[in-house]
Amino acid sequence: MNKLQGVIAAVATPLGKDFSIDHKRLIDHCRWLLGPGGCDGINLLGTTGEATSFSVAARIETMQTIAKSGLPLGRFMVGTGAASLEDAVRLTAEAKSLGFAGALLLPPFYYKGIAAEGLVAYVDAVIAEVGRDGLQLYLYHFPQNSGVPYEIDTVTRLRRAHPDVILGLKDSSGDLEYAAALSRKLEGFAVFPSAEASLGRARELGFAGCISATANVTGPFAQRAWSGGTVAARDGLAQAVEIRAAIARFPLVAAVKATLALLTEDPNWRKVMPPLSPLSDVELATLKRTLRATALMSNERTEPREAWRSR
Repeated sequence: MNKLQGVIAAVATPLGKDFSIDHKRLIDHCRWLLGPGGCDGINLLGTTGEATSFSVAARIETMQTIAKSGLPLGRFMVGTGAASLEDAVRLTAEAKSLGFAGALLLPPFYYKGIAAEGLVAYVDAVIAEVGRDGLQLYLYHFPQNSGVPYEIDTVTRLRRAHPDVILGLKDSSGDLEYAAALSRKLEGFAVFPSAEASLGRARELGFAGCISATANVTGPFAQRAWSGGTVAARDGLAQAVEIRAAIARFPLVAAVKATLALLTEDPNWRKVMPPLSPLSDVELATLKRTLRATALMSNERTEPREAWRSR
């Protein structure tokens, strides 16, 4: 069984002129992230990857393309959540058959006020339809977007019912106590908060790492926070947190893509899938000015900064 841990980038999805997924640029970016980009793993087709704005067919085609690319699928978690049970089953089954290390399952996100019984029944049905043999499932708690939380008692119930299938949870709520409570309560359950700041307390609180949108650009710094010695970890953490704060002043998906455009000098990275909007030129200029005050774009020579120069 593959074990995902460490710094995981919720990878942004590059788009072509017709809003199709640019698979070549996606593969190139993933390959860089898993090398000089400092990441231990990749969350493909998550929120940052704008997955729910693509058709099931487009998502499956992207999964298949990554699987054929030679990239190590043992380092990939792929988002398979959908409002429709049938769509979630199709996507999760594809992730399993292709050999991804994990499928990341959002709750069904249209109907709100879902009772615990209904949510448990939904996850039970996904597992039954896909087949539990070889299935590696992670829950995705993002109540601000989904409107349907994975409450601690619900997660506990699911984990105890399917200990060989439900391996962990990505927590994008920003509530570190929620994540810490799950780590304390469920032994061997991999909990991934969504911001680099959590790496500073990862070992204390039992986190498996973090899955972050800004790890698309902070990976070399965040890796220091995760695996470096005391001084390197402290410095890497401070730098990663500062960079994330600069980016998070703006809508996160658009700002991550804008940052990639600035760093790679490829303006095509700015394109987002409707209904999202790219940063305006004024916002882009402000972002660039702010990032120049961070280790990401400063003129100061650092090993993580040099990783970007290798692109």
